[in-house]
Amino acid sequence: MICAPEEIIDTVALARAIEDACAEAGSDPMARRAAVTRHLNAAAKAGRTAIGDAFEQNPLKAREMVHAYAYLTDGLVVTAFWFTRQFLHPLPNPTSAEHIALCAVGGYGRAEMSPHSDVDLLFLTPYKITPWAESVIESTLYILWDLHMKVGHASRTVKECMRLGKQDYTIRTSLIELRFLAGDRPLEKELHDKLHQGLFAGTGKEFIEAKLDERTERHKKQGGQRYMLEPNVKEGKGGLRDLQSLFWIAKYIHHVDEISQLVPLGVFTSEEFTAFEQAENFLWAVRAHLHLLAGRPADQLTFDMQIEVAARMGYADSPGRRAVEHFMQDYFRHATMVGELTRIFLTALEADHVKRLPHLVGLLRRRRVKPGYEVRQMRLDVKDEDAFLADKLNLLHIFEEALRTGLLIHPDAMRLVTANLDLIDDEMRADPEAARIFLGLLLKHGNPERALRRMNELGVLSAFIPEFAPIVAMMQFNIYHHYTVDEHTIQTISELAEIERGELIEDLPVASRILKAGVNRKVIYLALLFHDIGKGREEDHSVLGAKIARAVLPRFHLKPREAEDVEWLVRYHLLMSDMAQKRDLSDPRTIRSFARAVKTKKRLDLLTVLTVCDIRGVGPGTWNNWKAQLLRNLYRQTADGLENGLEDLNRDKQSAEARRQLREALGHWDKADLRTELARHYDPYLQGLSTATQVIIANMLQGIGNDEIRIDLTPDDDRDATRAAFALSDHPGIFARIAGALALVGANVVDARTYTTKDGFATPVFWIQDAEGNPYSIGKLDRLRAMISKTLKGEVLAREALTKKDKFKKREMNFRFPTTVSFDNEGSEIYTIIEVDTRDRPGLLYDLARTLSERNLQIASAVVATYGAQAVDSFYVKDMFGLKVHSESKQKALETRLKAAVQAGTDRANG
Repeated sequence: MICAPEEIIDTVALARAIEDACAEAGSDPMARRAAVTRHLNAAAKAGRTAIGDAFEQNPLKAREMVHAYAYLTDGLVVTAFWFTRQFLHPLPNPTSAEHIALCAVGGYGRAEMSPHSDVDLLFLTPYKITPWAESVIESTLYILWDLHMKVGHASRTVKECMRLGKQDYTIRTSLIELRFLAGDRPLEKELHDKLHQGLFAGTGKEFIEAKLDERTERHKKQGGQRYMLEPNVKEGKGGLRDLQSLFWIAKYIHHVDEISQLVPLGVFTSEEFTAFEQAENFLWAVRAHLHLLAGRPADQLTFDMQIEVAARMGYADSPGRRAVEHFMQDYFRHATMVGELTRIFLTALEADHVKRLPHLVGLLRRRRVKPGYEVRQMRLDVKDEDAFLADKLNLLHIFEEALRTGLLIHPDAMRLVTANLDLIDDEMRADPEAARIFLGLLLKHGNPERALRRMNELGVLSAFIPEFAPIVAMMQFNIYHHYTVDEHTIQTISELAEIERGELIEDLPVASRILKAGVNRKVIYLALLFHDIGKGREEDHSVLGAKIARAVLPRFHLKPREAEDVEWLVRYHLLMSDMAQKRDLSDPRTIRSFARAVKTKKRLDLLTVLTVCDIRGVGPGTWNNWKAQLLRNLYRQTADGLENGLEDLNRDKQSAEARRQLREALGHWDKADLRTELARHYDPYLQGLSTATQVIIANMLQGIGNDEIRIDLTPDDDRDATRAAFALSDHPGIFARIAGALALVGANVVDARTYTTKDGFATPVFWIQDAEGNPYSIGKLDRLRAMISKTLKGEVLAREALTKKDKFKKREMNFRFPTTVSFDNEGSEIYTIIEVDTRDRPGLLYDLARTLSERNLQIASAVVATYGAQAVDSFYVKDMFGLKVHSESKQKALETRLKAAVQAGTDRANG
């Protein structure tokens, strides 16, 4: 145990103190119960303090800790039971019916307890419960409840245990862990023997199936992924419950009391048993720290808890990575190992205990496998281990054969591969045949992610490409990335294969068309495999990734141009996403600068496909119509520019075409009104908004008074947002005021434009989403309009009202993003682009816009990009004289003001 037993609880001294207290209390049962509760509470507090202090000093000694908490619980429960029978309900001469055994079941029966685990008890009687037994049970439970224990209890006879255990697998599972605590030991032994001889024997098959069904359902409830951002340590995939299920089945089938006993039985190797122990110890430690930090039962490893648990377990920051990221990488590695151990164990049992599908087995037996392999238990296995290992290329060939046949690899074959990873040496990595096999896995079978995922889990991918190893199970501490870096990489390759199979033509018409027309598949697959390989270091991961790719690619024997393209794609894999989401695509210079960067249509096609796969591989819900629209727009304009010449991308040409389309759309208007409308707008307005939006604004401007505010809210399905268009008299700070009004109603701004007419009206347009990232429903638009109107009229002051509303959620407070401010005078012909990269929050856009307005800057547009908890807000601005901000001193002063506004808002949001 984590500290000496007498430091945890001294039951002899405790019993003596209780006897003395009872003597003082006299015969009054209430006074006696109060006395024992006082002594037990003091013992519980002292014991918990001793264990907690010892665990704080030794934060990884989880096995010793869980046994210590079980030992303390035993002392308290047994003492309460002894006191009840000795002092409250003594029975010197019990009849044969008046015997009782107190047993621990479930996790408590295993003597494994976290600080706030449930205490599961079974009160066992020989026959129907007598009034005396009922009194003993009731009094014992009341004392335990007075100690604030969360007690799960059942009072049953041996016969009832057998009957209910037969009907209910949850009850049967709890009885597997039966452990005698106090009372009548022969009664507990009778139940133990009957369970093993009359209930467990011969029912292994159905028990395994029930546990597997239960496991599948549990995983589904927890999200079905091992790499959940906020995993459940107990119930999640790769968590403690998976290890416990494995132990229950082992105990049920093999009658073992310790997992170590499975090694002599040949179920686990000694290395696998060591891995089991390490994973179990780590998960127990995490769960215990969660309980102690929360002061209650807590199994969800939420973002805020991840930081605190990492600190308690001794993790530290390193260059380029936070302590919490190191901690979560270890967590996911252990969770992966739990999955592997479970797979090995279950397959070992499958042949004898789980029902099989005869027609499927026959079909698989007839499936032809290449020489050296066989089909065993519906899985691909190695026929002769020595022959297999004689050619080290077989460590790759087996994955090729699994893809070719569609078979899963047998765990025995997986073990063989894992045990011989040292065969994958520099000689093999440089072998052109090894490169051919690996590229074949990516390119030939239509589902490369299956092979890559299994190779990654078994360590083959990192052995063959050692540069991949640092990103295995690497977690990025933000809300944006749903997966670890290695899993994200495999997801992107899965997306590419899906597009290639023609399954996403409706969702991804451009990417599907590019792939159908033909690209260099070797280049695009390798670019995706390496695109994030540089993560987790101080250097920009795109730059470092390109350097790593340059070092690795010679091993794949590509043509020089192919290697150049892969390296370029890795280096610039974020370029298209950044341009689309952080820049104004209506500005011709944006398109020209992007076109100059990609240079050729071939690279534009490759980068477009890579960008689509990269965004979609981040996680569910990351890809939406808005991003699709931006990327399609950028691709179309760039392709046109590359084909017809970049000189065609100019404002005059765009304005003339936009004016023509607006004239056509308003053809039914009176000619004088039409001339007025076409003359009142500057060119950026005509270039920046769609004709449909210009028509709506034109209608709002007709007959508008100087003191009027007109608002149009319309769902924009193409952008997955609600378009909020405004028409009102222009005055300084109007953009900031509208941003404040939208922040107050909880709207999330995803894009914004603001323009001024030649006759003094402002025509800002914002695209907004609700808190869930969806367009506002029609039913909410009237209320939204009323709230925005109130704020714009000054009835509500956004600055004051936001003080209460602009708060971080507790679980998201610890996300840290350094604030950077950059100025770009080259990216636009007439504006300075100010980009602010910082921590996202509801009132951020308002604070930044207000700060810019206070410095007499005119905001023409704002492009808002969010990546989970990170926001990148880009403002297109000019000064009060209509000029760009070139002065370094002005830029420095602006940067200081913007950072101060961000910090003040962050302090406010932290409460």
